[in-house]
Amino acid sequence: MHLHALRIKNFRRLKDVQIDLAPDISIFVGANNSGKTSTAQAFQLFMGASKERFSIHDFNAGCWAEINAFGERIADAKLPSISIDLWFHVESADLYRVVDLLPSLDWEGSIVGIRIEFAAADEAALLVRFHEARAKAQANAQRGSSRINGEDYKPQPRVLYDYLVDNLRREFELRYYVLDHARFDKSFIEASDYIPLRLSSDKGRSGKEVLDSLLCVDFLNAQRHLSDSSEGSRTEDLSRRLSRFYKRNLEKRENDIDAIRSLEDSQSELNKHLERVFEPTLSRLATLGYPGLANPRLVIKSALNPATIMSSHDGARVHYALGNQQDGGEVPTLPDRYNGLGLKNLIYMVVELLDLHAQWMDLDENRPPLHLIFIEEPEAHLHAQLQQVFIRKILDILSIDGDDQAHYSSQLVITTHSPHILYERGFRPIRYFRRRDSGVAQASEVLSLSTFYNGTDELTRDFLERYLKLTHCDLFFADAAVLVEGNVERLLLPQMIENVEPNLKSACLCILEVGGAFGYRFRVLIEFLGLTTLIITDIDSVHGANSPTTQGPTGAPATKRPGTTCMVETPGAETCNQTLITWLPCKKTIADLQQATEADRTQQPSSAKPALIRVVYQTPVKVTWNNQTKTLTGRTLEEAFAFENLDWCQDQQRNELDLRVRNSAALTVQEMAEHLHKKITGSFDKTDFALALLAQDPKAWIVPAYIADGLLWLREQLMLAQPSLPTHTSIAAETAPPQQQQAQL
Repeated sequence: MHLHALRIKNFRRLKDVQIDLAPDISIFVGANNSGKTSTAQAFQLFMGASKERFSIHDFNAGCWAEINAFGERIADAKLPSISIDLWFHVESADLYRVVDLLPSLDWEGSIVGIRIEFAAADEAALLVRFHEARAKAQANAQRGSSRINGEDYKPQPRVLYDYLVDNLRREFELRYYVLDHARFDKSFIEASDYIPLRLSSDKGRSGKEVLDSLLCVDFLNAQRHLSDSSEGSRTEDLSRRLSRFYKRNLEKRENDIDAIRSLEDSQSELNKHLERVFEPTLSRLATLGYPGLANPRLVIKSALNPATIMSSHDGARVHYALGNQQDGGEVPTLPDRYNGLGLKNLIYMVVELLDLHAQWMDLDENRPPLHLIFIEEPEAHLHAQLQQVFIRKILDILSIDGDDQAHYSSQLVITTHSPHILYERGFRPIRYFRRRDSGVAQASEVLSLSTFYNGTDELTRDFLERYLKLTHCDLFFADAAVLVEGNVERLLLPQMIENVEPNLKSACLCILEVGGAFGYRFRVLIEFLGLTTLIITDIDSVHGANSPTTQGPTGAPATKRPGTTCMVETPGAETCNQTLITWLPCKKTIADLQQATEADRTQQPSSAKPALIRVVYQTPVKVTWNNQTKTLTGRTLEEAFAFENLDWCQDQQRNELDLRVRNSAALTVQEMAEHLHKKITGSFDKTDFALALLAQDPKAWIVPAYIADGLLWLREQLMLAQPSLPTHTSIAAETAPPQQQQAQL
């Protein structure tokens, strides 16, 4: 049995989201403030079954206008409620547990559901009390000074929202409903005429009792308050946590006569006892790589006090053994505060999870079959490899032995910002929270990458999984993505952003080095995620199949082999860049690419493909050399950079860039372009060029126009403030209509 899916409505930024869960581990990812933590908090509120914990601010911001419209008795206005639908997958052996959730005797299948709703107890009475309160406040205001700063004063509550700030708990209540899966579609959206059956304690168990008999929910919060310092009331050391674990779950020594005698004589017997009872816990830590090769072992030693025993918080302390016991001597140890935060956090999480697991198992006859645990950001203080070991082994730590294994299970939901945790498990457990904000209406939607995994061709899917795992990229946590051609762009882009669009540094950008030959493979993932994306790629001109013949060395006609590199201005040239051919702007000839408009190079979002995508590549620029000016287009970033920084590159002090041309003073601008093209398409080391450029003064060189234009577009889409630095524009941009002014955040 496991929690198959859930739907949350009107709770904070979760306006209406459906989340399907994996039977073992689901991983919630997304940018900050996208709703991941809100999901866990919704469970805390609804499973707590107390209306006293709700506030008006728990309603989605888009509901506020609906609340006020209902308060003014506007026609067709409805008072919103907050709800969560829980759908359980049930095996035939567990049907007796869910009898209360069967909608009818004709029920078939394996999915049962329950809805918990926080709604008005009596809408008509609520309206009466609100209008009475407003009328009373206005009457009181009229008896006093009715004008403030020359304006009529309107006391609160002015609208229903104001009234509910103080009276929500009085007017609203929690309700439970049985849901009929047959009346819902595949996305668990109910039919418009469906009215669920309300669960009432008058007819048997209450809704809370039914839910508690099926599901136990626990939380391991991100703020675990571990510290190296013993100061501060918010911190907790491992010794106190392990003492509490001992008190709750392990065999107590106070019932052992020998232990009492040993307390009077020495600590040795008690220390042996602690070693024995904690051995299974410490052994499970070993499966996560602790202590490993160099870290000190964990030892539990008694801090003997005649007035206390082990179960008190000060009765035992964690120590770290420095080496192994030899010749019967005592191993030297250090107190727990002398170990690092990372290992403390790992040990703390394992002990906390084992404690929650043990408390659930100790429920015996009243134990619900499903234990759901939310773990927030387990990566805190852990290095990359230890993060991966944790996510790989965590289910083994919470394993269930014996006959209970067939009837009870643990299910984990992990929220994380760690790509190391993310790609250890692959695509299928990922649930991506995407922000879909519009003014006051703060909302998110949740995408299941298991859907993406099953709906994508195997070649593309395997490529993306391997690439993302090897690069540990942060695509799922970004505000926008920048797909670049190669290593040079990846190295130089941060400095280029600093030069022309420094405000982009305040955005969470994911820079992916994908190459023109493979960039199009990211299309399905970018479109699925709906991520605003800038593609910076090369025009990559090659001889086309219909390239004109030229005169060979002997005077005979000669043709260039199709697909071989050539200058952009070569008649009949085409691109070999698959991103430009198959994605944007879906054009192959160089002539068509140069004539492509901004609309051609932009993919607008739609309901099927919600991503906004722009591609930029080399555009014509005016190049001047030896008092000659000509319009040229670079084939690659290196050529475009050389054209727009020609005088600077030819200076003797820039030898390390490897862009200087011999006898350049005697060459025409066209000849310079040909020499540069030949040099860069030869044995030119692009990475050395990028590193050499980074060693130069960044204020001395110009960012290629097509990249500057792309960064300007990205900044405008993310609605960041206008930078004070001037930007460089291409010829195409000079003739384009002025951009509309963007509102500043």
